Amino acid sequence: MDRIVVRDGGKEIDIPDGVVHHWLGTVFVPGATVDKALALLQAYYRHADIYKPAIARSRLLARDGDTFRFFLRFYAKKVITVVLNSEHEARFTREDATRASSRIVSTRIAEVEDPGTPQEHEKPVGNDGGFLWRLNSYWRVVERDGGVYVQCETLSLTRSIPVGLKWIVGPFVTSVPRELLSFTLVTSRTALR
Repeated sequence: MDRIVVRDGGKEIDIPDGVVHHWLGTVFVPGATVDKALALLQAYYRHADIYKPAIARSRLLARDGDTFRFFLRFYAKKVITVVLNSEHEARFTREDATRASSRIVSTRIAEVEDPGTPQEHEKPVGNDGGFLWRLNSYWRVVERDGGVYVQCETLSLTRSIPVGLKWIVGPFVTSVPRELLSFTLVTSRTALR
């Protein structure tokens, strides 16, 4: 796992009211194949079972060849609990028999208020806690050395943390992207075994 920091001429890039979280992680799965890894990644109807509790609900919305539209409900709990409904578009590319990749882009993210109750509803998109505004992920799968290397790079955009709330919200906002990527890679490795 590595945090990636992109700079402009050596200087930190200022994002008004936002924070970019950029992480890259890789796992090796002995005995797995590119075909099995792709089948797992594309099984959006099963992601709630495979990746629980981080994914509370999942479903495939549409498929056109190697392009998928899907829904995920994210669940994260630390000091506070955050539930998000999200929609994404994934495009998979098969470079050859031993290599594949995908680009997954969020198309809609809405925070859920009062989840699991009769009062459950989505907050207006963009008028919420800002825990996740955008999420892009890039998967790369390479088959060699008797298994597959599965790599995921994530870029997420969250609202910047107000000074008065940094002590309570800061650890949540800054640790969740790394922890979610680590959980996703370890869970994917377990599922592929």
